[in-house]
Amino acid sequence: MADKIASGGRITPAEALKLFNSGDIHTLGELADAAAKRKNRNRVYYIRNVHVNPTNICVNRCRFCAFSRSRGEEGAYELTNREIIKKLKQIRLKNHFDEVHIVGGLHPDWTFEHYLEMIGTIKENFPGVRIKGFTAVEADYMRKKSGLPLRVVFKRLKDSGLDVMPGGGAEIFHPDVRNALCPEKLSGREWLKVMKEAHGAGIKTNATMLYGHIENYEHRVAHLQSLRRLQDETGGFQAFIPLPYQPDTEVGGRASSGTEDLKCIAVSRMFLDNFDHVKAYWVMLGEKLSQVALLFGADDLEGTVIEEKIAHSAGARTKYGLSEAELASMIRKAGKEPVRRDSFYRRIG
Repeated sequence: MADKIASGGRITPAEALKLFNSGDIHTLGELADAAAKRKNRNRVYYIRNVHVNPTNICVNRCRFCAFSRSRGEEGAYELTNREIIKKLKQIRLKNHFDEVHIVGGLHPDWTFEHYLEMIGTIKENFPGVRIKGFTAVEADYMRKKSGLPLRVVFKRLKDSGLDVMPGGGAEIFHPDVRNALCPEKLSGREWLKVMKEAHGAGIKTNATMLYGHIENYEHRVAHLQSLRRLQDETGGFQAFIPLPYQPDTEVGGRASSGTEDLKCIAVSRMFLDNFDHVKAYWVMLGEKLSQVALLFGADDLEGTVIEEKIAHSAGARTKYGLSEAELASMIRKAGKEPVRRDSFYRRIG
């Protein structure tokens, strides 16, 4: 397997399972780092971005989510489009950003037109800023609310200013795990179908996997295999983001170990040979472990991530945002070259 990985060959699901079961974390790191360098040399990317979570009111109440609320419940909120613009203008006074990342709950009353107006208003007030918005779950909810085909939903979103999509809502595709965690959410097969439609509409997306809860290694490998298969077909995924489960939720349990987090990143980098980027999401991993992950196959630290709420609601103990200088320093101290990017992984500056 080491020879195959070193030469850039494709490993099988059975081989990926062996890698997950391996205790040789150092060799896994060396192989994954070499695979990352073949893709991006010694570069590690980051973006200046701000997160907007328009509402936590959601018709779904997934067991692993500590962010969502029902209408009238303590802590429930919903931002008007005017309030979103006001918030972004206040942030812009102290922090430059090149991307607005929009993810929120499935509000029972918001129409599809409301979301179109939201991104159109952001584009109007912040020309030149890219919008990365709405998970596959949110896009499918817009389809249901509007009664329009997915291809029309994506065309209208793109015409209104949507540039790229995040990869949230994937969780674990296996139906047994998914039904235990989030039975209300669209199935894994449906998630993949939504992303295929987005790619067909010319919208690049990310992909995620939530691990460290009730799944096993076989579930992880099957999840990665589904992503690799769709990427072979569409080429529409930009980055893969393994997301460690945060335990302050109804599911409970413990957070994954640092070794397990590094192993997941390394195996993902080696298996997903058709993905250009694997992200170490510092908000969930922590700053120091994310830095180590840059030697285990990760080539992207996400970004400044100003005012992220969803991961922190579930127990993330990291800061509510990092400065560009902090990100660049983390990357350099890991022996890598920091590259500020836009939403399409094009170098800025």
